[in-house]
Amino acid sequence: MSVQKQRHTKLRRDRKRKRFAIKPKKTVVCPKCGKKILSHRACPYCGFYKGKEVINTLKKKTKKK
Repeated sequence: MSVQKQRHTKLRRDRKRKRFAIKPKKTVVCPKCGKKILSHRACPYCGFYKGKEVINTLKKKTKKK
């Protein structure tokens, strides 16, 4: 097996690893109900996406009872 010529410094190691850090998810405010949701996804609270209802949330609420 080969052996490295020189060690990488802690600075070089950490500079490389900082790109793998977990970044916070981007959220936007739902224009219909005002809650924070992930962008480009239907709102799980009111069921609207781009001004149209795509998920019927009333069915989910009645099934739970």
